Amino acid sequence: MSKQYAFYFDSDRCIKCYACEIACLQWHEIKAGTVKLRHVSEVTRGVFPFVTRIFLSAACRHCSDAPCAAACPAGAINQRVEDGIVVVDRLKCTGCRACLEACPDGIPQFSEDGKMQKCDMCLDRLQLGQTPFCVSSCPTQALHWGTAEELNRTASSRVPRKRAGL
Repeated sequence: MSKQYAFYFDSDRCIKCYACEIACLQWHEIKAGTVKLRHVSEVTRGVFPFVTRIFLSAACRHCSDAPCAAACPAGAINQRVEDGIVVVDRLKCTGCRACLEACPDGIPQFSEDGKMQKCDMCLDRLQLGQTPFCVSSCPTQALHWGTAEELNRTASSRVPRKRAGL
C-alpha cells in the first residue's frame, strides 16, 4: 500500500455541533433517521458536581488490516491498494452482517435495503482533490484528514500541549 489515509479527531476542540454528521448525511443524500456514516456522541464521567464531558465523532477507521473485508463472504468489501480506503460494493453485499461482527468498533450500518453502508472518506471528493465533507464542515477544526503518517505527526505535536494543560 503506497499510502494509508485516515481521520484524526481532537476531542478538545469538538463542541458537539453535529456539523460533521449532518454534512455527511447531506453529501451522501442519506435519508434522515436511517443510517449514519459518521456518528457524534457524548461520554460523561464522574458524579455531580464533578462531572466531565467529552464529545466524540466516529466513522470507519479504514483499518490497515480491514477485518470487515476479511470477514465478508461475498467479497463486497475491499481495501484500495493505492490509499488504504475500505470500500463497499453494495451490489455484491448480501446483508449477512459478518462485517459488523468483525469490526472492532461496530461501525458498519445497514440501510433500508439491508445492504451495508459505511464511510468511504467521500471518495468522489478526494478524486477532485477535496477533503471529506465532514472535515471541511467542522467549524472548530476538531476533525482532520490525511495520510496516517501526517496525522501521527499532528497527534504527536498535540500531546505535549495537553499534558502541559494548554
